[in-house]
Amino acid sequence: MLEEFGSSLYLTAGPTVSFYGFPYPTRMAVARLSDGSTWVWSPIALTEDLARAIEAIGPVRHIVSPNKLHYLFLGEWAARWPDAKLFAPPGLARKRPDLHFAAELQDEPDAAWADDVDQVIFHGSFAMEEVAFFHRESRTAIIGDLIQQHSPENMSGLKGKIMHLDGLVGAHGSTPREWRLTFLNRTPARTARQKVLDWKPEGLLIAHGECVKTGATAIIEEALSWM
Repeated sequence: MLEEFGSSLYLTAGPTVSFYGFPYPTRMAVARLSDGSTWVWSPIALTEDLARAIEAIGPVRHIVSPNKLHYLFLGEWAARWPDAKLFAPPGLARKRPDLHFAAELQDEPDAAWADDVDQVIFHGSFAMEEVAFFHRESRTAIIGDLIQQHSPENMSGLKGKIMHLDGLVGAHGSTPREWRLTFLNRTPARTARQKVLDWKPEGLLIAHGECVKTGATAIIEEALSWM
């Protein structure tokens, strides 16, 4: 169920979900922290096999979402691991008051994972802000929706053409056009982008599309050049 993406970093794919009629593959990441606990990013639908695989890595202590759209399965994960803390990206706690969040994610990482995972928020959008992460040991940037690299063979018809026009299909990918337009003030987004580039990531792990293990810094710079 879990594929080792880098040292102490794992990923697994979930079901394809529909977002306004567009097919979106899903993916989650799991990191083993230096204290032996498990940090979970953007959890997918939970199965018993997946739960056992994750528990084999370490006890689940932290569950994070990159943006307010990645919330579908948080409830079942919180129910399975009630001692784990849920962390909300900007806007999600208001959207899902039924979930108990320990805190809202900030531009600086929580002390519990600061030695292992860095983070920064892409501010400046009136619609949605996203938290990007950097897994230090594997030198991997972890990004939710800001960079999408959909496979051409899965993007056909009118919807596929729209995805192509938005630059979301192919080797480098980009950010959906309608979301780009909501960044009325791009200065803070550029500051966040520079922090991501300063990480000099080798790998890029994304929720929607192809991940890469090398050359990530150049890919991110091109994908977010619209800022």
